[in-house]
Amino acid sequence: MFPIGDENEHSGLAFVTISLIVLNVVAFLNEINRPEQAVQAFIFAWGVVPKEYAAGADLPPLIPLPYWSTVLTSMFLHGGWGHLGGNMLFLWIFGDNIEHRLGHVRFIVFYLGCGLAASLAHIFFNSGSIVPAVGASGAISGVLGGYLLMFPRNRVYVLTWVGVVGVPALFMLGLWILTQFVNGVGSIAVTDETGGGGVAYMAHIGGFVAGLVLAPLFAIGRSTPVKRTYRDYDRWQ
Repeated sequence: MFPIGDENEHSGLAFVTISLIVLNVVAFLNEINRPEQAVQAFIFAWGVVPKEYAAGADLPPLIPLPYWSTVLTSMFLHGGWGHLGGNMLFLWIFGDNIEHRLGHVRFIVFYLGCGLAASLAHIFFNSGSIVPAVGASGAISGVLGGYLLMFPRNRVYVLTWVGVVGVPALFMLGLWILTQFVNGVGSIAVTDETGGGGVAYMAHIGGFVAGLVLAPLFAIGRSTPVKRTYRDYDRWQ
């Protein structure tokens, strides 16, 4: 199922969500605008390398900032166009709803907090790995967790082999996190030093759980009316 939209749309511009997408795209263009070997070194330098946190020290290639700053910088790097595009699509669809519900300032703190939790989960379960983890997936997983909690009955419109279908957010996001848990448990079996490459499932789970925990806390005192849209999709069902 390929998501293309959701049932909710609020009035006003979700400028934090848009700004995050722009920052991710700009950072990725800066990342790939260098020779291939330099790109790899750049990712190793600015991505989250769990072994650095286990050792408490930066590993070559070194960066001019403390090694732990990579929990932030890694959120804006990606492994390829597909990685970037998928993350930004999910952020575009689900991020604006959370931003309008929490407010602009609270949303950026929420987003970064979920990304931090995701990185910590990845580091904990892959402490011996020297493979860098990059991407906004952990933070966006937190957005999905918050969305599931706040808008469980909203329909998410997905593109399938039979056309556009509206499914409850509870179903789609529930299926998504179930997949992460299943794959995450399997990934724990990877224990060699260079293991932990590929998809960082434990980071996704960590970010998602952080979203579930933080969303209601950040929503305290907020009450934003929701404008129902996408009604034309009903005619397609």
